[in-house]
Amino acid sequence: MNTPFLEALLGGMPVKQFLSEYWQKKPLLVRNALPGFTGLLTRDDLFDLACRDDAESRFVSQAGGRWTIEHGPFSRDRLRRAKKPWTTLVQGLNLLLPEADRLMREFDFIPYARLDDLMVSYANDGGGVGPHFDNYDVFLLQGIGKRRWRIGNQKDQHLIEGLPLRILKDFRPKHDWVLESGDLLYLPPEWAHDGIAIGECMTYSVGFRAAPAQELAEQFLMFLAERIELPGRYSDPNLKQQKHPAEISAATIDQVEQMLAAIRWNRNTVVEFLGSTLSEPKAQVIFDRPARPLSLARFSAVANKRGLRLDSRTQLLFSGPRFFINGETASIAATDRPAFRRLADSRELDNLDDIGVAGTALIYDWYRCGFLAGRES
Repeated sequence: MNTPFLEALLGGMPVKQFLSEYWQKKPLLVRNALPGFTGLLTRDDLFDLACRDDAESRFVSQAGGRWTIEHGPFSRDRLRRAKKPWTTLVQGLNLLLPEADRLMREFDFIPYARLDDLMVSYANDGGGVGPHFDNYDVFLLQGIGKRRWRIGNQKDQHLIEGLPLRILKDFRPKHDWVLESGDLLYLPPEWAHDGIAIGECMTYSVGFRAAPAQELAEQFLMFLAERIELPGRYSDPNLKQQKHPAEISAATIDQVEQMLAAIRWNRNTVVEFLGSTLSEPKAQVIFDRPARPLSLARFSAVANKRGLRLDSRTQLLFSGPRFFINGETASIAATDRPAFRRLADSRELDNLDDIGVAGTALIYDWYRCGFLAGRES
């Protein structure tokens, strides 16, 4: 963690102060948080990404006072000839550009398990997605151009019916700010906001996971369903004739209740669930295996000379002695764990000096799967 950089990003504020006073509590506007920052890509670069099959893109238009939304991939002709004002958004930029992943990881004062993705949006004059609220935290970093942000913490979250977007019916902003290149705005969950482009502009949004309890419960039950093995089978050798054949008897209920009571989970089960779920790659992610993989000996020599780096699409998390990579559990020897924790935190290693034979073989296997590669010299 680069503490001086983080405190500069937060306007000189210590991270501890930001977490205690602002995180999930109130907005923070930081002028010139990244001096000289104008973005990671041009408008044409963004259009190129929006035309790709492996990119999650959207097109939002307010032409003629009517809101429309389309999902990519798009054609360049479609984007260039659209009636104004409009916005093009590309989700998961961190999965497409290594430099986007590095920018997103600068926000590592929030755990990676909470970090979701980096989105970029381009809008022409007057473009936006309407006043709305999100259920997660977001950092909005201005690239080229200017964007006017109106925000408020209203309790009324009723939406306009019949629209393809979630737009607030009665938006009542309390703050009105214009962000320029390098400015940063943090918004807690459920703060209503409306960003409108002033001329052409591009905004980068770092969003965080905030799964609803219902969704977590459903995912956990699916996780358990894949792992439970209950012995026996329903039986009733002492069955008695019932007065009402349509009645579910108390004996039937008792037996099934006892069978289901055998389903058990504990803290370790929850750790395994979170590790596999939070490290699971996005649905569109496909890892690129090396066409001509190096031998183990050659890979080790290159890694010791140049170091190695996790692929931007790889998620490596840990909890105590347990490690999880891209939805799978990884078994790491106790002596190797400090080095693997450094790899998970910094996403790179200078060499393999502190890793034993088994750990090196595991890293080599990750390399062959496309999960990591040698660091550029």
